[in-house]
Amino acid sequence: MSDILKEIADKLDSCDAQSISGVTGDVKEAIAQGLTPGEILENGLLAGLSRVGVKFKADEIFIPEVLISARALHESMDILRPLMTQGDIKHRGKIVLGTVKGDLHDIGKNLVGIMLEGAGLDIIDLGTNVPSDKFVEAARENDPEIVGLSALLTTTMIEMKRVIGAFKSAGLNTRIIIGGAPITKEFADEIGADAYGQNAGDAVEKVAELLAAD
Repeated sequence: MSDILKEIADKLDSCDAQSISGVTGDVKEAIAQGLTPGEILENGLLAGLSRVGVKFKADEIFIPEVLISARALHESMDILRPLMTQGDIKHRGKIVLGTVKGDLHDIGKNLVGIMLEGAGLDIIDLGTNVPSDKFVEAARENDPEIVGLSALLTTTMIEMKRVIGAFKSAGLNTRIIIGGAPITKEFADEIGADAYGQNAGDAVEKVAELLAAD
């Protein structure tokens, strides 16, 4: 790995706001050195964010630190995206995420999205308060390997069952993972979900297991 890519990864991994503020400058320097957008993304940005995800799962860092690193990733992607070709992107999978209808909470969903992005997946984030038909529509339009449903309230978790029912009615066999504070494995099994994430780190592992089963 080149020195500049190691520096990008190390700064993201530091979870230190002052260090991370230099990441976009390093990305521009890497471009000036002739590195491809794909190399910068894979060996610099995603390498660093992947390490952040490992630390978060081990409770060595917390949500604010993860969000600092994620913001730097997104700012760097704004620089790289116009320069990228199809060959720069390694497609590891696509996942649609959303918080179900009636629920406006998004921190957990966003965190899962950040960590999955760090693992190299393409994320289609539908936001919060998403009705079942919007999940179905997004699955048809984007053909994801997996759909992720989030709920933080006991009053909205039943909406997950409606989403799974809507997928069955539409004849879609897209695998569905669910998660959120009130969700249990028993509930996931009861409503026919394909997987359950106990927390953000566990959700990322379960997604990897589902993709490996292909």
